Amino acid sequence: METSGQRDTVRWYPEPCAGGFVCEAPPPARQRPRLLDQVREEIRKRHYSRRTEKSYIGWIRRFILFHGKRHPAEMGEAEISRFLSHLAVTGKVSASTQNQALSALFFLYRQVLSREVEWVEGIVRAKRPMHLPIVLTREEVRAVLGRLQGVEWMMASLLYGAGLRLLECCRLRVKDVDLAKREIVVRDGKGGKDRVTLLPAKVVEPLRVHLRRCAGSMIGILRTVPEA
Repeated sequence: METSGQRDTVRWYPEPCAGGFVCEAPPPARQRPRLLDQVREEIRKRHYSRRTEKSYIGWIRRFILFHGKRHPAEMGEAEISRFLSHLAVTGKVSASTQNQALSALFFLYRQVLSREVEWVEGIVRAKRPMHLPIVLTREEVRAVLGRLQGVEWMMASLLYGAGLRLLECCRLRVKDVDLAKREIVVRDGKGGKDRVTLLPAKVVEPLRVHLRRCAGSMIGILRTVPEA
């Protein structure tokens, strides 16, 4: 072994062992992944969405910073309760946001730290606002769709007529749309589940024309690509 004075690096050289053989130094011990990296790994094992991963990581990081960068393994129900109460009292967060933070911390303790957390008592709950749902009438929907055209009209019609969420609509693939059966297969929807929904009749023909136009454009692009 030799130590360099300039960079303070350690070099390992083969050393003689019993029997005249040459032995090399063992490789350095593999470091355990950092906590947040372990959280990411467990989330991806369960195929949660990227948005859920980003949200959970953010809440766990805020929880650690709130308690002076203490490791979560050193904390428990009391610290979780103080953090969630702080969100409601000082942060003025909504009830859904507070529940999201609670879900992130439950995931951390149960799935990453393998530690069962009892139901947290004494949390100051965020007030759930009392709002009536806003539902458009058929005339209002027609007025909105009447101001759209092209791809925007088709997307809005699918959101309304097929009950798709925005990201589900944006991620639709050609093979997920069956024009003959008037069905749409939604892949990896909420909760990571697939489902089948109806394709509105008014969208069938415009969608067929749009797909033909896109196919023609792709063929034209491929013809311009030089052969290898």
